Amino acid sequence: ECPLCLLPQPPEAFPTLASCAHRSCRACLEQYLRIAVGESRVPVACPHCPAALQPTDVHRLLAEPALRDKYEEFLLRRLLVADPGTRWCPSPDCSYAVIAYGCAECPRLTCGREGCGTEFCYHCRQPWHPNGPCAPAPPAPGLANPAAQLIHPEDSTHGETLAQAEAEDIKVCPRCSAFIMKINDGSCNRMNCAVCGCLFCWLCLQEISDVHFLSPSGCTFWGKRPWSRTRKILWQLGMVLGAPMVISLVAGIAVPVITIGIPIYMGRKVLGQSRRSSLSGCQQCFSVTSSVLLSLFVSPIITAVTVGVGVPLMLTYVYGVVVLSLCR
Repeated sequence: ECPLCLLPQPPEAFPTLASCAHRSCRACLEQYLRIAVGESRVPVACPHCPAALQPTDVHRLLAEPALRDKYEEFLLRRLLVADPGTRWCPSPDCSYAVIAYGCAECPRLTCGREGCGTEFCYHCRQPWHPNGPCAPAPPAPGLANPAAQLIHPEDSTHGETLAQAEAEDIKVCPRCSAFIMKINDGSCNRMNCAVCGCLFCWLCLQEISDVHFLSPSGCTFWGKRPWSRTRKILWQLGMVLGAPMVISLVAGIAVPVITIGIPIYMGRKVLGQSRRSSLSGCQQCFSVTSSVLLSLFVSPIITAVTVGVGVPLMLTYVYGVVVLSLCR
């Protein structure tokens, strides 16, 4: 039985995959690959696990040459976009990539595609401007709502509101400039570009690490916009002034909870296991008593290590990262 369509199939209908041992019928895998490649989700993961399907398996399962070409193009684009030296030709209808290393001092680049030859700047990635500084990139036309151009003058306010709402839902990847839409369903602001794999913040459009939303940047894990400057400063001042009291309170609660909680937890766990193993009453009593006594000896050590490591880390964060951000 295929785990995707839940239909009984003969054994020869389940192709083997080089990436993992999961099996699905050929029809389901072909449909899954068509959807994944059509949505530019490349590399394509196995439908049952995160393992990426090998290109040989994808070529074997995709019958349409156009889809195979798209798959190869998306793989190549993702590889090039991840390279910091890659620059894309800004000319319309030209997706040629120029790999430019050491061009910061001589920023004039030329597209090598036959029939194009567009000259553009290495730094701002806009058409070449020999007599002026780099200008900020113009707003992408795709962010504007085409319907706004057809609105009557009396509906201009509604049109501006509509265009603003559209611009909040569609933004540009900071690495590859691909258009990305975020459904306004209350989901988190940690975005992952399907084209280049860039992990970025939806609010500030900066590439991020896992601690971005814990830093005093004003970007929240949930929410539609970053905090205002006043709110950030007040929050940072509150952290700096209230850190000693909060850390002392947390440590005062954590010490007895860990010291007493570990023996209680171990005693209950050992008692449940001993009852399931049909031990005698004396054996159960001995097992529970020995585990509780051992936990009473180990729990102060765990408490000391937790407090000794956690408190300095919290103090370093508050009086290091937060204070530096506040000074800026």
